[in-house]
Amino acid sequence: MVIVKLYRESWRDMAADEIVPDRGTPYFERLVRKVDENGWRDERDLVVKEKALTIYVNNEELATVVCSPMYLEYMALGFLCAEGILRKRDDLRDMAIDEEQGLAYVETNRSTRNISEKMFLKRYINPCCGRGRASFYFSNDALLCKAVTAENKVSRGEVSGMIEDLQNKSHLFRRTGGVHNAALAEDGKIIMFQEDIGRHNTLDKIFGQCFFEEIALRDKVIVFSGRVSSEILLKIAKMGVAILVSRSAPTDLALELADDLGITVIGFARGRRFSVYSHPERVAY
Repeated sequence: MVIVKLYRESWRDMAADEIVPDRGTPYFERLVRKVDENGWRDERDLVVKEKALTIYVNNEELATVVCSPMYLEYMALGFLCAEGILRKRDDLRDMAIDEEQGLAYVETNRSTRNISEKMFLKRYINPCCGRGRASFYFSNDALLCKAVTAENKVSRGEVSGMIEDLQNKSHLFRRTGGVHNAALAEDGKIIMFQEDIGRHNTLDKIFGQCFFEEIALRDKVIVFSGRVSSEILLKIAKMGVAILVSRSAPTDLALELADDLGITVIGFARGRRFSVYSHPERVAY
């Protein structure tokens, strides 16, 4: 069992390529048969690993998530932050990770009795600020999502630079094609990076690391590789981040939520081009 010690790294002093170093090998080699117009050939290829992580909170089994087998402590902490079980650093008493078995044991300083019954799988309908639209949340989301009021901005050049930097750091994607990636940026520079088989997991791991190291999120930007669905937008809102930059497209419900929650969504950010879908006042052209 790997025990996660509660300490803070001097992450601001680390070199850019050392912010999230590899721990273990998140892929394996497999013999595959590749077919093209010239016939077929057998050769070795890289396949991403997948891990089931079961999270226990105060000896109560809470949930099992499927993720890439890296930074499982951040995965567990970010999931618990997103669900409102951990809200401030003092809520966390202790934590242990069994990486081989895929188990996370979290002890909190808050009572969490019957949390699965109280907070999960209950639907909530919100009239979206009286405008007649009906947004469907789980009740937990409705309690945790507050309007984001941060006034930080990004320039056109910063958007392009952050997307280029995200691509340059996506080593596992280039090797396997099997992961999504996300990054946390400050003043146009990426300061934290995560790759995972799940879009949501990349954000949870960033959320968990920020919680663990007490890194403020209010003035930061999330840079993202995947589609911006309503679930992704709600995670951004729970993190309190005002600006989301993605290489991909948003959905209609995600943009309705972004309008209501005060989040700037930038999509199709590729090269020098991008589209601003909501709250364009945070983008300096």
